[in-house]
Amino acid sequence: MTALDIVAIVWTLLAIAIVPTQLKTTAPYGRHARTDWGPSISNRLGWCLMELVSLVVFVVLVLSGPVTKTTPMWIFFGLWSAHYINRSLIFPWRTRTSGKLIPLAIVGSAIAFNSVNAGINGYYLGWSGATYPDTWLSDPRFIIGLVVFVAGAGINIWADNKLIGLRASGSPDYTVPRGGLFNFVSCPNHMGEIIQWSGFALMCWNLPALSFAVWTACNLIPRAVSHHKWYREKFADYPPERRAVIPGLL
Repeated sequence: MTALDIVAIVWTLLAIAIVPTQLKTTAPYGRHARTDWGPSISNRLGWCLMELVSLVVFVVLVLSGPVTKTTPMWIFFGLWSAHYINRSLIFPWRTRTSGKLIPLAIVGSAIAFNSVNAGINGYYLGWSGATYPDTWLSDPRFIIGLVVFVAGAGINIWADNKLIGLRASGSPDYTVPRGGLFNFVSCPNHMGEIIQWSGFALMCWNLPALSFAVWTACNLIPRAVSHHKWYREKFADYPPERRAVIPGLL
């Protein structure tokens, strides 16, 4: 077991350990925004900065590393980069959040979190000596993982577009999203991202990718539970059969 494997395992255990805290304390941004978390900046700028770290750190480590990149590794690189180009440079500027703020404390903690996740994944592919021969393209783990990743990304993007469209008129008021997966869960965007990075972990089949998938679930499931509770408190007619993030279960 390498030092990087140990770091990934410890990092994964930390993600699981803080789930109870995440369930009790909702990060104060978006619909849960509060003013008691210190200085704040534009929500769009904050989102851009904290997601851009994942793109920059990963790209720099992979491209600067001495490991010879094979076709499967370039696919991993492309999928990660495409996701974070969208999340940092496109998605924030499409949201209807003009005038909304996010605490610098949240931005700073997200930058630290994303630096570690992008760091261990980028280091693994660029510097650890990892090898993925082209025969990996026909491995069931790669094929199934890629299908799962694409499906999750599709769900995530569809749900984001649906939510953005609800506020296309410029109204600051929230409404109940309906249709498609929103008929089953409050946060299909979060569900999609969990599925997406689970697929990435499967197709990469390494501890850093698995760690990131676990972190994604440990972050987004409590967030989805908070969103679900908020919807039910705000809208008296909120569909009672709808769950937070896992259809029929949670």
